[in-house]
Amino acid sequence: MASPAPKEFIQAALFASSPYDLSYSDSKQKWIILRHLLSLLQEYPGFRPSTGRFTHNDGTEVNLLCASGCVHVSNSTPPIPLTIWLHENYPQKAPLVFVSLDPTTPIHRHHPFVDASGATSPPYVLTWKHPPCNLSDLLHNLVRLFSHDHPFSYLPSTTSFFTDPSLVSRKEALDRLVGILHYDMVALRTSTFEEIEELSLLQEELKSRDRFTRSMISEMERERSNLRERSNNWAEETDRLVNWLRVNDRRPIMALDAGDVEIEDAFEIDEKSRMRLECTAADLAIEDVLYKLDKALEQEALSFDSYIKQVRSLAREQFFHRASEMKLNDYLLNGRGKQ
Repeated sequence: MASPAPKEFIQAALFASSPYDLSYSDSKQKWIILRHLLSLLQEYPGFRPSTGRFTHNDGTEVNLLCASGCVHVSNSTPPIPLTIWLHENYPQKAPLVFVSLDPTTPIHRHHPFVDASGATSPPYVLTWKHPPCNLSDLLHNLVRLFSHDHPFSYLPSTTSFFTDPSLVSRKEALDRLVGILHYDMVALRTSTFEEIEELSLLQEELKSRDRFTRSMISEMERERSNLRERSNNWAEETDRLVNWLRVNDRRPIMALDAGDVEIEDAFEIDEKSRMRLECTAADLAIEDVLYKLDKALEQEALSFDSYIKQVRSLAREQFFHRASEMKLNDYLLNGRGKQ
């Protein structure tokens, strides 16, 4: 059995009485829907009417008429499958337009009029007012928009459509304005996101530097505290030493303050100790001279006879110094112990 003609199908769906009645209650509304749908199908015979259950965003379910079909906007782009649902308050409410989704040809993410779910909201729908708005003019508008900005393919050159000065009609000017604003917002959003990313990285870097700086400051504070403590300790030790010197040997320390004596005079030493120190110094000095004589003989800067003569003289003198030093050591070790 052949399918009924579109007019008969629409009439039967609109005026039928059953549990599955469509959600159009007013008879005048139904005649307007019939006229608009027939006009659409006459201009776009590839579209077919049907009925179905539609769920609004708030969860409300209604039985509505819809027209489905494909529009071809150019030979180089794929056809665009559309479904136009007639709102239960049509024509006072704009129809609900959707681009049917196809996994192989997803909708490009920056389209100004079609979102990722396929919902289509061109200015014609957003500014819908009846009259004069109708389904045929809506589809004309969509074809023109999609011919310049196809929902399945993104070409940067398509934005030139929105800056074309030849667009003079009010609807076209509104389409152009919306498109320009949309792409400007996309560019602004992208640049803003990049700036936010850069600022986030900079913020992390600054936080890291702040932590490092705080750590360095804390370390320097601890070091300063340690140095202050050490300085105070040295000052106390110096004071104790100066006080001891002032009590135990006042003259030398006062002379040191005046710069009148050598540094050795600031320390207490008896005559025997001084003699032992002189013997030790003389012994070491002779050792140095003997070493130099050996080097001079090796380099032939000194004759052997002169070398022997000087070595004998120095050795004799060194012997007496060492003998004196040994006697002084015995005296200092034993003599003081007996006192």
